[in-house]
Amino acid sequence: MSKVVLITGGSSGIGKKVGEFLKDKGYAVYGTSRNPERYPNSSIKLIALDVLNSESITTAVQEVIGLEGKLDVLVNNAGAGITGPIEEIPEEEIKRNFDINFFGPINVIKAVLPQMRKQNSGLVINVTSIAGYMGLPYRGVYSASKGALELLTEALRMEVKGFNIEMTNVAPGDFATNIAAGRYHAPVVENSPYEKPYGDTLRLMDEHVDAGKDPLIMAKSILKIIESPSPKVHYKVGEFMQKFSIVLKRLLPDKVYEKMLMNHYKL
Repeated sequence: MSKVVLITGGSSGIGKKVGEFLKDKGYAVYGTSRNPERYPNSSIKLIALDVLNSESITTAVQEVIGLEGKLDVLVNNAGAGITGPIEEIPEEEIKRNFDINFFGPINVIKAVLPQMRKQNSGLVINVTSIAGYMGLPYRGVYSASKGALELLTEALRMEVKGFNIEMTNVAPGDFATNIAAGRYHAPVVENSPYEKPYGDTLRLMDEHVDAGKDPLIMAKSILKIIESPSPKVHYKVGEFMQKFSIVLKRLLPDKVYEKMLMNHYKL
Protein backbone atom coordinates (compact mmCIF):
# COMPACT_ATOMS: atom_id res chain seq x y z
CA MET A 1 0.00 0.00 0.00
CA SER A 2 1.13 3.54 -0.73
CA LYS A 3 2.33 5.61 2.19
CA VAL A 4 -0.15 8.32 3.20
CA VAL A 5 1.35 11.80 3.48
CA LEU A 6 -0.27 14.91 4.98
CA ILE A 7 1.34 18.24 4.05
CA THR A 8 0.26 21.43 5.80
CA GLY A 9 0.36 24.49 3.59
CA GLY A 10 0.02 22.39 0.46
CA SER A 11 -1.64 24.87 -1.87
CA SER A 12 1.41 26.89 -2.92
CA GLY A 13 5.18 27.22 -2.71
CA ILE A 14 7.28 24.46 -1.23
CA GLY A 15 4.28 22.51 0.10
CA LYS A 16 2.62 22.37 -3.31
CA LYS A 17 5.82 21.27 -5.05
CA VAL A 18 6.49 18.58 -2.42
CA GLY A 19 2.92 17.28 -2.73
CA GLU A 20 3.01 17.09 -6.52
CA PHE A 21 6.41 15.39 -6.50
CA LEU A 22 5.42 12.77 -3.92
CA LYS A 23 2.17 12.06 -5.74
CA ASP A 24 4.13 11.43 -8.95
CA LYS A 25 6.26 8.97 -6.96
CA GLY A 26 3.19 6.98 -5.97
CA TYR A 27 2.40 8.36 -2.51
CA ALA A 28 -1.15 9.07 -1.36
CA VAL A 29 -0.87 12.80 -0.74
CA TYR A 30 -3.18 15.20 1.08
CA GLY A 31 -2.36 18.89 1.21
CA THR A 32 -4.03 21.46 3.39
CA SER A 33 -5.22 25.00 2.91
CA ARG A 34 -7.38 27.37 4.91
CA ASN A 35 -9.56 27.72 1.80
CA PRO A 36 -9.20 24.67 -0.47
CA GLU A 37 -12.07 25.85 -2.68
CA ARG A 38 -9.76 28.57 -4.00
CA TYR A 39 -7.64 25.91 -5.70
CA PRO A 40 -10.07 23.87 -7.84
CA ASN A 41 -7.28 22.83 -10.22
CA SER A 42 -4.93 21.49 -7.57
CA SER A 43 -3.30 18.25 -8.69
CA ILE A 44 -3.28 16.95 -5.10
CA LYS A 45 -6.30 16.62 -2.86
CA LEU A 46 -6.61 19.64 -0.56
CA ILE A 47 -8.49 19.55 2.73
CA ALA A 48 -9.38 22.45 4.99
CA LEU A 49 -6.97 23.12 7.84
CA ASP A 50 -6.08 26.29 9.68
CA VAL A 51 -3.06 25.89 11.97
CA LEU A 52 -4.52 28.67 14.16
CA ASN A 53 -7.63 26.57 14.87
CA SER A 54 -7.20 23.38 16.92
CA GLU A 55 -10.65 22.05 15.98
CA SER A 56 -9.82 22.49 12.29
CA ILE A 57 -6.57 20.56 12.79
CA THR A 58 -8.32 17.64 14.51
CA THR A 59 -11.03 17.51 11.84
CA ALA A 60 -8.51 17.48 8.99
CA VAL A 61 -6.35 14.74 10.51
CA GLN A 62 -9.39 12.58 11.22
CA GLU A 63 -10.61 13.10 7.64
CA VAL A 64 -7.36 11.70 6.23
CA ILE A 65 -7.40 8.75 8.65
CA GLY A 66 -11.06 8.10 7.82
CA LEU A 67 -10.30 8.02 4.08
CA GLU A 68 -7.08 6.02 4.22
CA GLY A 69 -7.19 4.11 7.50
CA LYS A 70 -3.68 5.29 8.38
CA LEU A 71 -1.30 8.25 8.31
CA ASP A 72 2.36 7.55 7.64
CA VAL A 73 4.01 10.93 7.17
CA LEU A 74 3.29 14.47 8.35
CA VAL A 75 5.15 17.30 6.63
CA ASN A 76 4.67 20.32 8.87
CA ASN A 77 5.24 22.92 6.17
CA ALA A 78 2.71 25.70 6.85
CA GLY A 79 4.44 28.84 8.05
CA ALA A 80 4.61 32.60 7.70
CA GLY A 81 7.37 35.14 7.31
CA ILE A 82 7.66 38.34 9.30
CA THR A 83 10.05 41.25 8.98
CA GLY A 84 10.66 44.48 10.79
CA PRO A 85 12.57 46.17 13.59
CA ILE A 86 11.56 44.27 16.73
CA GLU A 87 10.92 47.59 18.46
CA GLU A 88 8.32 48.49 15.83
CA ILE A 89 6.54 45.16 15.20
CA PRO A 90 3.16 45.13 17.00
CA GLU A 91 2.98 42.59 19.82
CA GLU A 92 -0.05 40.89 18.26
CA GLU A 93 1.92 40.25 15.04
CA ILE A 94 4.79 38.71 17.00
CA LYS A 95 2.35 36.41 18.82
CA ARG A 96 0.56 35.55 15.57
CA ASN A 97 3.84 34.53 13.95
CA PHE A 98 4.64 32.18 16.83
CA ASP A 99 1.09 30.81 16.63
CA ILE A 100 1.62 29.93 12.96
CA ASN A 101 5.27 28.84 13.00
CA PHE A 102 5.52 27.20 16.41
CA PHE A 103 2.26 26.50 18.24
CA GLY A 104 0.43 25.50 15.04
CA PRO A 105 2.93 22.77 14.14
CA ILE A 106 2.87 21.52 17.74
CA ASN A 107 -0.90 21.12 17.57
CA VAL A 108 -0.72 19.26 14.25
CA ILE A 109 1.89 16.91 15.74
CA LYS A 110 -0.35 16.29 18.76
CA ALA A 111 -3.22 15.44 16.41
CA VAL A 112 -1.26 12.81 14.42
CA LEU A 113 0.67 11.10 17.23
CA PRO A 114 -2.20 8.93 18.56
CA GLN A 115 -2.68 7.35 15.11
CA MET A 116 1.06 6.87 14.60
CA ARG A 117 1.36 5.26 18.03
CA LYS A 118 -1.52 2.95 17.15
CA GLN A 119 0.29 1.96 13.94
CA ASN A 120 3.63 1.66 15.76
CA SER A 121 5.12 3.69 12.91
CA GLY A 122 5.23 7.20 11.53
CA LEU A 123 7.41 10.09 10.45
CA VAL A 124 7.07 13.80 11.21
CA ILE A 125 9.10 16.27 9.13
CA ASN A 126 9.11 19.81 10.46
CA VAL A 127 10.01 22.44 7.87
CA THR A 128 12.00 25.09 9.71
CA SER A 129 14.54 27.49 8.18
CA ILE A 130 18.25 28.14 8.00
CA ALA A 131 17.25 31.50 9.52
CA GLY A 132 16.32 29.53 12.65
CA TYR A 133 20.00 28.83 13.35
CA MET A 134 20.92 32.50 13.85
CA GLY A 135 19.33 35.77 14.88
CA LEU A 136 19.04 37.78 11.65
CA PRO A 137 18.52 41.55 11.72
CA TYR A 138 14.95 42.58 10.93
CA ARG A 139 13.99 38.90 10.81
CA GLY A 140 14.46 38.27 14.53
CA VAL A 141 10.91 37.10 15.21
CA TYR A 142 11.02 34.66 12.28
CA SER A 143 14.44 33.36 13.35
CA ALA A 144 13.14 32.87 16.90
CA SER A 145 9.95 31.02 15.90
CA LYS A 146 11.77 28.66 13.53
CA GLY A 147 14.64 28.15 15.99
CA ALA A 148 12.11 27.24 18.67
CA LEU A 149 10.61 24.58 16.38
CA GLU A 150 14.10 23.16 15.73
CA LEU A 151 14.74 22.71 19.47
CA LEU A 152 11.26 21.34 20.13
CA THR A 153 11.85 18.70 17.45
CA GLU A 154 15.12 17.64 19.10
CA ALA A 155 13.26 17.01 22.36
CA LEU A 156 10.13 15.47 20.90
CA ARG A 157 11.96 12.96 18.68
CA MET A 158 13.46 11.44 21.84
CA GLU A 159 10.04 11.29 23.50
CA VAL A 160 8.38 9.41 20.61
CA LYS A 161 11.27 7.14 19.56
CA GLY A 162 9.98 4.38 21.84
CA PHE A 163 6.76 4.29 19.77
CA ASN A 164 8.73 3.68 16.55
CA ILE A 165 7.93 7.21 15.39
CA GLU A 166 10.66 9.24 13.68
CA MET A 167 10.89 13.02 13.76
CA THR A 168 13.24 15.40 11.99
CA ASN A 169 13.80 19.00 10.91
CA VAL A 170 14.51 20.15 7.38
CA ALA A 171 15.72 23.75 7.18
CA PRO A 172 15.47 25.40 3.75
CA GLY A 173 17.37 28.47 2.67
CA ASP A 174 15.92 30.86 0.09
CA PHE A 175 13.66 29.30 -2.53
CA ALA A 176 11.79 30.94 -5.38
CA THR A 177 8.29 30.95 -3.87
CA ASN A 178 5.62 33.48 -2.97
CA ILE A 179 6.68 33.61 0.70
CA ALA A 180 7.76 37.26 0.42
CA ALA A 181 4.24 38.24 -0.67
CA GLY A 182 2.74 36.40 2.31
CA ARG A 183 5.05 37.88 4.93
CA TYR A 184 3.96 40.39 7.50
CA HIS A 185 6.12 43.42 6.76
CA ALA A 186 6.31 46.05 9.45
CA PRO A 187 6.04 49.30 7.46
CA VAL A 188 9.16 51.32 6.75
CA VAL A 189 8.26 54.34 8.85
CA GLU A 190 9.34 57.75 7.61
CA ASN A 191 11.78 59.43 10.02
CA SER A 192 12.07 56.24 12.08
CA PRO A 193 15.62 55.55 13.32
CA TYR A 194 15.29 52.24 11.42
CA GLU A 195 13.98 53.76 8.18
CA LYS A 196 17.13 53.39 6.04
CA PRO A 197 18.72 50.20 7.45
CA TYR A 198 15.39 48.33 7.55
CA GLY A 199 14.36 49.54 4.09
CA ASP A 200 17.71 48.48 2.62
CA THR A 201 17.60 45.09 4.36
CA LEU A 202 14.02 44.47 3.19
CA ARG A 203 15.03 45.00 -0.43
CA LEU A 204 17.99 42.65 0.01
CA MET A 205 15.77 39.92 1.51
CA ASP A 206 13.29 40.14 -1.36
CA GLU A 207 16.15 39.89 -3.88
CA HIS A 208 17.37 36.71 -2.16
CA VAL A 209 13.93 35.08 -2.44
CA ASP A 210 13.50 36.15 -6.07
CA ALA A 211 16.87 34.59 -6.88
CA GLY A 212 16.18 31.50 -4.78
CA LYS A 213 16.49 27.89 -5.82
CA ASP A 214 13.77 25.75 -7.42
CA PRO A 215 11.43 24.25 -4.74
CA LEU A 216 11.82 20.91 -6.55
CA ILE A 217 15.14 20.59 -4.68
CA MET A 218 13.22 20.63 -1.40
CA ALA A 219 10.77 18.06 -2.75
CA LYS A 220 13.60 15.69 -3.67
CA SER A 221 15.20 16.19 -0.25
CA ILE A 222 11.96 15.37 1.54
CA LEU A 223 11.52 12.21 -0.56
CA LYS A 224 15.00 11.08 0.53
CA ILE A 225 14.07 11.69 4.18
CA ILE A 226 10.86 9.68 3.82
CA GLU A 227 12.75 6.81 2.21
CA SER A 228 15.56 6.89 4.78
CA PRO A 229 15.44 3.97 7.25
CA SER A 230 16.84 6.23 9.99
CA PRO A 231 16.33 9.98 9.42
CA LYS A 232 18.88 12.39 10.88
CA VAL A 233 17.98 15.02 13.47
CA HIS A 234 18.65 17.97 11.15
CA TYR A 235 18.75 18.55 7.41
CA LYS A 236 19.70 21.79 5.65
CA VAL A 237 18.71 22.49 2.04
CA GLY A 238 19.86 25.55 0.12
CA GLU A 239 22.79 27.47 -1.30
CA PHE A 240 26.23 26.34 -0.14
CA MET A 241 26.97 29.65 1.61
CA GLN A 242 23.63 29.61 3.44
CA LYS A 243 24.37 26.15 4.81
CA PHE A 244 28.00 27.03 5.47
CA SER A 245 26.89 30.04 7.53
CA ILE A 246 25.64 27.56 10.17
CA VAL A 247 29.07 25.94 10.29
CA LEU A 248 30.73 29.34 10.61
CA LYS A 249 28.46 30.21 13.54
CA ARG A 250 29.81 27.19 15.40
CA LEU A 251 33.43 27.94 14.52
CA LEU A 252 33.77 31.72 14.76
CA PRO A 253 33.79 33.87 17.90
CA ASP A 254 30.36 35.41 18.46
CA LYS A 255 31.42 38.99 17.72
CA VAL A 256 33.25 37.99 14.55
CA TYR A 257 30.15 36.17 13.31
CA GLU A 258 27.97 39.14 14.24
CA LYS A 259 30.26 41.44 12.28
CA MET A 260 30.06 39.13 9.30
CA LEU A 261 26.27 39.27 9.33
CA MET A 262 26.25 43.06 9.70
CA ASN A 263 28.61 43.40 6.75
CA HIS A 264 26.36 41.11 4.70
CA TYR A 265 23.34 43.28 5.45
CA LYS A 266 25.39 46.48 5.14
CA LEU A 267 24.50 47.58 8.67
